[in-house]
Amino acid sequence: MAISIMNKMIQSLKALLQFSTILPLGKPADFLEFSRRSYLYPVAGYVTGGITIGLLFWIVNPIIRAALAVALLLLLQGGNHFDGLLDFGDGLMTHGTPERRIQSMTDRYTGAGGISAGLSVILILFAGLGSVSLFIPLILFGEVGAKFSVEVITVLGKPFREGIHSALNKSSKKVFLFYSALLLLPLILLPVAPIVLLSTFSCMLIIPLVMIYMAYHLFNGVNGDVAGACHEITRALIVMSAAILLSL
Repeated sequence: MAISIMNKMIQSLKALLQFSTILPLGKPADFLEFSRRSYLYPVAGYVTGGITIGLLFWIVNPIIRAALAVALLLLLQGGNHFDGLLDFGDGLMTHGTPERRIQSMTDRYTGAGGISAGLSVILILFAGLGSVSLFIPLILFGEVGAKFSVEVITVLGKPFREGIHSALNKSSKKVFLFYSALLLLPLILLPVAPIVLLSTFSCMLIIPLVMIYMAYHLFNGVNGDVAGACHEITRALIVMSAAILLSL
């Protein structure tokens, strides 16, 4: 029994990393195993954040390190969440009915709205990472916090159509938020001021709730693009808010 549970957990983690990263992990795992345990999302943040820290912590120049970190994070995630941000930006900037906004968000083209959203979020993330010396905490706060925000949207965001988000939402339970929050506890051990921890935890909870409210108003529901946009926006604002507080 214990071995069976462990095997399912391993398959869930493998499916999570195959879904959210480009890491070469062999034969595709059953996505259904991850959908049943989407509360594991923050684990992917520790993985991508840990890889980024391991490869770049030795770089002294904060501007160069920040630029490389942004590029590496996008690469590790295959641009998956960033693509959602671009699509969300197009839907956000489109005027008209929810149906027209959805069409703009889900078509195959990226317009001015998407480009504006993508550039804005990347610049905020880059500026935050390059402005302070606490590279390791900021990377982990941003990555893990962004993944937790996606879990909040996964559990609470009503889908407006069938897709990956709806499949995850159907398998999720509200108790998943508690399980996922437990995975945030290692962040408390990082050497930062309590106010930075408070701002980080506030961002990772408030931003997805705001995104859900906006998605209901704009699109009558949530899809994977909204979740991806939430990931990118939450990460950037966690890093920027921490950088501002550390500079005071």
